[in-house]
Order: sequence, then C-alpha cells, then structure tokens
Amino acid sequence: MSYAAVEVTWAVTGTTVQWKEHSAYAPGVQLFLAALGLLAGGACLASIRTLAKLGRVAVATALIVALPVFVVGMNGLPIYFVTIATLSGVESATGLAQVLLNTAGAALLLLVGLSYRRRLRGDCPRCGRPHAGAADGPLAHPAASRAPRRTRIAVYLLMCGLLPWAGTKTVWTLGGDALSVAGDDWQRASAASASGPSKAAASAGIDVTVLAAMVGIFLLLGLLYAWGQVFPRWTVVLSGRRVPRLLPLIPAWLTGIPLTMYGVVLLIMAPLMGAGVLPEIKPDPPFTTSAGITWFAGFGGLAFGGLGIGLVVAARSYSARTRPVCASATAAERPN
Repeated sequence: MSYAAVEVTWAVTGTTVQWKEHSAYAPGVQLFLAALGLLAGGACLASIRTLAKLGRVAVATALIVALPVFVVGMNGLPIYFVTIATLSGVESATGLAQVLLNTAGAALLLLVGLSYRRRLRGDCPRCGRPHAGAADGPLAHPAASRAPRRTRIAVYLLMCGLLPWAGTKTVWTLGGDALSVAGDDWQRASAASASGPSKAAASAGIDVTVLAAMVGIFLLLGLLYAWGQVFPRWTVVLSGRRVPRLLPLIPAWLTGIPLTMYGVVLLIMAPLMGAGVLPEIKPDPPFTTSAGITWFAGFGGLAFGGLGIGLVVAARSYSARTRPVCASATAAERPN
C-alpha cells in the first residue's frame, strides 16, 4: 500500500524520478508500478490463507510477475552505494528513494514467495524442513564450514573478471595511458566531480570504485569461508560469536543481483558495438576513441558481471550452509 501511494503521488504531482542518467520514469509507468504493488500486496496477504487451486495459481502468478519488475527497479543500487560511500553526492533523491523502495519490495516478495513455496510443499515455512509442531520455537544453527571446492573455484574465476577493469583504472589513476586515454586527462575529469575522500584516495593511486570492488571481494571471501560465520580473532570484542546470518547475505543479494544484470548488459553491448551491429558510442573526454569506450565497456561487463555472479553464487552457498532449522525438527530426527 505504501509503495503504491508513493508511486501515485509522484505520478499525480509530476515529480521527476530518475531511472538512469538523463532519463526519468513516465507517469504511466509509475501508475503501472502502483497497480503492480497493490497486486503483489494482495498476493502476499492471500498467501497465508488456505486457498483452492485457482487461488494458489493466482497468488503464484502475481508473485512471479511482480518480483522481476522490482528486481529490475533496484538496478541502480550499486551506483548509489558507491556515490554515498565516497561522499560524492546523490544525483537524484527521488531516484534513490525509488531504488530503495524497489529493493525493499523485491526482498519482501522473495521472502513471501519462499515461505509460500515451502507451505505448498508441506514444509515448515520458517526453516523449510518438514516437522510436526509449531514453527515459532528455538532454532538450531549448523557448525561453521567453508564452501565446497567447486564453488570456491568458480567464484575465484569470476573474481578474475575484475582484473582488466581494475588494472586499467589503476593505470589511469597513477597517471598512465591506456585505451587511448591519457592519465592526466582522466585525473582532471575525475577531479572535477570527485569529493574530498575520492581525491585523497586518488592521490594515493587508488580509484574509489576499485576500492569498492575490494570491499565486494572481502564480502565474497566471508561468504566462502568459516570466518564469515563466526567472528574471527581480529574482531576482538566479537571474536568467537556467531555472525548474524543476514549480515552478509543482505548486501550480497542486494548488490549481486543488480551488478549481474548491469554486467551482462555491458557484455552483450560491447561485442555488438565492436562488430558494428550496434552504433559505437561517440567519444567524450577523457576518451578519445570509440574503440576505447567499447573495450572499457567490455572490461566493465567482465568486472561487474563477474563480481555480481560471484556474489550470487557465494551467497547461495552461504545460505545453504548456514540455514538454521527448528529445534523440534532436529529433535524429531534423533534416534530414540
């Protein structure tokens, strides 16, 4: 209801809500999103009731249709995260609000859909295991473990996609030339829109977006290894305590999904532009050639897509390895 009310208010008042750079949501699209929000809200309320077959199909259809729309709407989340973390300023407050609303909607629909699917299968909607008794008792958490070897290798390979992009940006930040872009021109263009922290990092030869990618790598490693489930010794006060399960999962899902979509789009566009199927992007300083932009778009696709898919794969493994079960379920499985 709240989501629909916000969308209708923006549409009626003509408020500009940024979709991407130099592009905003049309009022008709906002009204469509409001209607979809109401439909999804109704499906969520109906999911907790006992329904006939037609009702179950209607709820499932509404959730399946609404979820991808909200997921696409959270596409700008990583970009807003970087601009806020580097104190670079938010280009559109309403655009950020829209992304956050879509993110909250996607998260809630995902949780409702998962619970609904478990209930239809006869499993506990809370822990996903079949057991008798209430689903509001204490939970039993599994022991800390690392991801399977195949998962770790896959994530490491995906992380390698960051190297061309991060290497090129580091060369520019240090004053070197790459992809027909002069380091001095890159530094001047970056300094024109950089904040204090960004300039300080650049003076040390560190690009803030590369630094943000390193934070993503740290999150990836935490999802793969046991220290992401139990606070390690270097956390001092928290050492030995269990890491709240959603602490790494929420940022992993919220950044991994939009990064994957963004990276895949770039990976499709770059070769099509190189082959002449799509028109090349006209160079804009500090870029001097269209070929340089095409190559950098490809590097960005490898980086963002690799990091995004890596986060999704690692988060899936972490979710499965750390899933708690109702204590009543484990008690029922013990031999008498």
